[in-house]
Amino acid sequence: MEAGPKGLRTGALGLWGNTVIGLGATAPAYSLAATLGYVVLAVGEKAPAMFLVAFVPMLFVAVAYRELNRAVPDCGTTFTWGTKAFGPWVGWMGGWGVAVSAIIVLANVAEIAAVYTLRALGFVAAAENTLVKVGVGVLFILVMTWVSHRGIVLSERFQNALIVFQIVVLAVLAAGALWLVYSGDAGPQAVLPSWSWFDPTGITGSAAAQALILCIFVYWGWDACLAVGEETRGSTSTPGRAALLATVILLAIYVVVAVALQSYAGFGATGIGLANPEHSEDVLTLLGAPMGGTVLTAVLLLTVAVSAASSTQTTILPTARGALAMAVYGAVPRRFGSVHPRYATPGFATVVMGLSAVVFYLVLGLVSSDALLDTVASLGLAVAFYYGITAFACVWYFRRTLLRSPRDLLLRGLLPLLGGVVMVWAFVQSSVDMLDPAYGETSFGPVGGVFVIGVGMIALGVPLMLACAVRLRPFFRGETLDEDTPVLVPETGEPPYGGS
Repeated sequence: MEAGPKGLRTGALGLWGNTVIGLGATAPAYSLAATLGYVVLAVGEKAPAMFLVAFVPMLFVAVAYRELNRAVPDCGTTFTWGTKAFGPWVGWMGGWGVAVSAIIVLANVAEIAAVYTLRALGFVAAAENTLVKVGVGVLFILVMTWVSHRGIVLSERFQNALIVFQIVVLAVLAAGALWLVYSGDAGPQAVLPSWSWFDPTGITGSAAAQALILCIFVYWGWDACLAVGEETRGSTSTPGRAALLATVILLAIYVVVAVALQSYAGFGATGIGLANPEHSEDVLTLLGAPMGGTVLTAVLLLTVAVSAASSTQTTILPTARGALAMAVYGAVPRRFGSVHPRYATPGFATVVMGLSAVVFYLVLGLVSSDALLDTVASLGLAVAFYYGITAFACVWYFRRTLLRSPRDLLLRGLLPLLGGVVMVWAFVQSSVDMLDPAYGETSFGPVGGVFVIGVGMIALGVPLMLACAVRLRPFFRGETLDEDTPVLVPETGEPPYGGS
């Protein structure tokens, strides 16, 4: 394995290794535990339907990622593609959207990894102590930053073990829950699965938007496959296939587990019922005691901790590489483009990303645990923001060749356009709903805290971008990266415009 033009190690990952990076970033066990209860509160029994509905625009966006990666296989992903399609200002904000979503989620998954690890080990009181859980959470971020810094091969091997463990536990849990339901041993709260659970009709616009933005969160992360594309064998094709494979695997996991948990727990507003707001923050480990006693409870707690730790590490990977690409093309200070000579990783960017997450986590974790909870709901805004930019960038970048064939019109035009439109709708509708001070756990006067955190973090990119524009004028004049600029990658796909 040799270093490519950016200094990254080429050919280090195969199809499965690349897919594992994407799956690890989504944290399937943690995502289900943290969001399924809220989705049920929003749409009732139709949670599986919303996982299916959210999968469609997510698949369309994944298609856009694949097509753009074939033509421009660059670790900058949204930043690079957005710049080539719409110019430096949109591209820079797209890169900022990727960074913001990573910083927000790192604070959450670090705390989850800390709390659930302490609970799994029996230190329940320590898990409720702010200083202890924040200290352990910071330790998780630092350790995962170190793993990311040590190289992509170590990261892949680490993620392989964590992902396989998650999938096995979730599969056993779902099978056990359905067995108990159909055998009649699940208890009076249980209900048999119904086809109506998969029917999305009858859901109001606000409820659908709330559920969709939550489901965007549970799917988010598969795009990490593309960010490590330059380190993957067949960089123009393998990462795109890995992204599509990751989204399909996630769909299967979420739908099967959601159906199993709904069937076993039911929809009651008391006890283990999924409509009980007291347990919305975690409806997964709650089922450990009734289904398998203390042993299963400990296993589920450990699974969520492993899932969160996995996401901590795989979120740092793509964001550091995005910063590397921005530095290479002169959009951020050159220091972010430094690559470790031995480990072939963006060393400085990796460390900065880890430390930024630590600072953000310390501020929210020590000041307000409620605000930290609201960051989960606000995360979907940042994700919808940069997914939308990517989808529309695909359409515009290939605009000259869309009529070249039915395939190009469908995969480079219609599907990405539909995916982008849904992302815009989810962003706008959710932003309007989040203005309500009753939305979430916090508020700032008459404005909801979720809105302030979500939109505020995105808006923070504007002054930062202007500061960069003052010092890094060649990029913002379109001199270092434009539609015709050859990308600095190990191998190129198609020429500019996809072959025109």
